[in-house]
Amino acid sequence: MLRIAVQSKGRLFEDTMGLLSEAGIKVSSSKRTLLVQSSNFPIEVLYLRDDDIPQSVATGVADLGIVGENEYEERQEDAQVVRKLGFSKCRLSLAIPKAEKYNGLQWFEGKKIATSYPGILRRFMQKNRIAADIHVITGSVEISPGIGLADAIFDIVSSGSTLVSNNLTEVEVVMKSEALLIANRNLDEDKRAILDELLFRIEAVKAAEDKKYVLMNVPTDKVDDVVAVLPGAKSPTVMPLATPGWSSVHTVIDEKRFWEIIRQLKEYLDYSGDAAFIREVFDYARKIVEKLEERIDDTGLIPCFAGNQYWNFYEWKEGLSYDGKNKCNLILNTLYLKALQ
Repeated sequence: MLRIAVQSKGRLFEDTMGLLSEAGIKVSSSKRTLLVQSSNFPIEVLYLRDDDIPQSVATGVADLGIVGENEYEERQEDAQVVRKLGFSKCRLSLAIPKAEKYNGLQWFEGKKIATSYPGILRRFMQKNRIAADIHVITGSVEISPGIGLADAIFDIVSSGSTLVSNNLTEVEVVMKSEALLIANRNLDEDKRAILDELLFRIEAVKAAEDKKYVLMNVPTDKVDDVVAVLPGAKSPTVMPLATPGWSSVHTVIDEKRFWEIIRQLKEYLDYSGDAAFIREVFDYARKIVEKLEERIDDTGLIPCFAGNQYWNFYEWKEGLSYDGKNKCNLILNTLYLKALQ
């Protein structure tokens, strides 16, 4: 049995439970129970405060933990980072009142900065040789400048809306953070095997993220052209439909390329449909030519659209070909030939 510590509430809790669910691991999310065993996987979940997770994993109270990178860096506990998980992203930033004129990090020299992350802030200031007064506060850091408690703040920023509502502006991003899977460094062989299975499932879930499943019905004679546009994982699946001449194409594509591919397909199918229409006109024109050929004299001259001008029927017939670029001329001339019948 593997014990994993997760945050007991908040966005990281929701994202973590979502990951476990997508990995097929059933766990009760009751907040009244601190330790819950999965009903279909050999793990138990220990619900803790986020700042307690690094120490719990490092000391062996929990075997694994899912914790924000910001908390992991702040606590500096001896736990192994197994994998970045790509969710619950945020950043730790320095912010000052909007009315202040910011001229670089030197602005913070001698200033009082309120934060819940003194360790990260202290190391950053020491690295940049800035002497600032770090004031530790456990909650509502953003109100500190407004009530005269501090000159600036160092806190988590996601959307930035909290800063705006407190008349603060973000001036320096100190670090970017996301959820981490961390592990105790002394897992035995059995627990390592369970961790490997958990990682396999997580990798599968992550591989499927940002993917779109695309299904389309296309004319069978256009399948090769459509497949050429689709960058499938390996090769699109093509299945015949009950309607003769039609096939169903299935594939998976990256979400970031989804609209680009759809646009390419639309342009191709629009052109393909247009091309089919032009080819139909072209075939119709040839039939008219066969009838007009009997009525044209040796000169082969036919009045054209521009009043007194003429064009040579035989030259036009010889050059008659399907050309999408000249489709307008082909249609107009065909209509004119129809009128001469």
